[in-house]
Amino acid sequence: MSKFWTILRHTYLSHLKSKSFIIMTIATLVIIIGLTNFQNIVDLFSGDDEDSTSQIAVIDETDQLYTALEQNIGAVNEEVELTQYDGTEEEAKNAVKDGEFQAFVHLVLDDQNLPAATYYAMNASESSTVNQIQQSLSQLKTGMVTQQAGIDVETVEQMLAPVEIEKVALAEESKTEEELNQARGLVYFMIFLIYFAVLVYGNMIASEVAVEKSSRVMEILVSSVSPITHMFAKIIGIALLGLTQFGLIIIVGYTSLKMNQNELVGGMFEYLGLGDIPISTIAYALLFFILGYLLYAMLAAMLGSLVSRTEEVNQIVTPMMLLVIAAFMIAMYGLNDPTASFVTITSYIPFFTPIIMFVRVGMLDVPIWEIALSIGILLVTIFIFAKIAAKVFKGGVLMYGPSSSLKDIKRAIQLTKKD
Repeated sequence: MSKFWTILRHTYLSHLKSKSFIIMTIATLVIIIGLTNFQNIVDLFSGDDEDSTSQIAVIDETDQLYTALEQNIGAVNEEVELTQYDGTEEEAKNAVKDGEFQAFVHLVLDDQNLPAATYYAMNASESSTVNQIQQSLSQLKTGMVTQQAGIDVETVEQMLAPVEIEKVALAEESKTEEELNQARGLVYFMIFLIYFAVLVYGNMIASEVAVEKSSRVMEILVSSVSPITHMFAKIIGIALLGLTQFGLIIIVGYTSLKMNQNELVGGMFEYLGLGDIPISTIAYALLFFILGYLLYAMLAAMLGSLVSRTEEVNQIVTPMMLLVIAAFMIAMYGLNDPTASFVTITSYIPFFTPIIMFVRVGMLDVPIWEIALSIGILLVTIFIFAKIAAKVFKGGVLMYGPSSSLKDIKRAIQLTKKD
């Protein structure tokens, strides 16, 4: 047992102290802090001084559009300030070139006596201000058209107003829109968490086994400790490494979100519903993450033992990666339609269960017997795979030479039987 802990400790600490792990962790934390402080960063660079206000010159040939346009723009964007320009069109263009104004808008009436405009700026990259001016002029145009046609403006507004539809779910397993919003954030997070954990740490396990074989270190390890002990020590050591990294990410992300919750109200964060997450959903997230990692980690260790060179790792683990990608794509579909039969069926397939069943648990009120059945199937699969992976690993670590296909699994098991 002491050898197991020795290998586990060495696996964990060697990766924990590696430059790649430290750089990747720091970079991830910086990105998370940057995203949760995005509005503060924008405010820091934009500032609150007068330079942050966009000055736009307006020449109104109609003598009737400027006042209404100024009111509409002011109500939509306080950072855009319109100024009625008294000079000529050429003088306004030169003022933009000289930096006195960010842009110049020329308002006229077309052949039908309806608003038309020309927007002059140093470049065409600024689209938000143009869109706001266009929307404001469109509202003015609607009012002028209805007035010319003798139609009451209030009648037009009633015609254009969207029909209010209240969503009422009749299925017992369906959640309300508010409950879906509360669960959506964690479901999104866990899908990406499991996806990247399998890709990164699964490949890490396979690569490490291949490196030990290519450097002949494996021959020394096999003579001193059983391959099965070696395999599970590697798997648990990398698992602890992953929990350490994701623990830091969750703590920093949660703290940063709490510190900036006032700035993050609405928009994407309201849609994701990152608050008031049920404890049961968090518990299922942790459970499916651990079970999913164990299943794919054993598969990665088994595949890694079949190759003798690190260059062959990517090729041998490709089938495993395709399974993860397939589960990820189905989960993305399931977020929009978690009740689909396709999603329900695949949630019981062990290689897809950790991601897809969690999508169903997070988005629906799934009966407890369905969750227990999927977890039971997953546990049985993990147990069976543990036995198969142990045999393949035991024979695979003794195999040297090129490995280009999964047919070597049979060869590795045969070598185990000879022992």
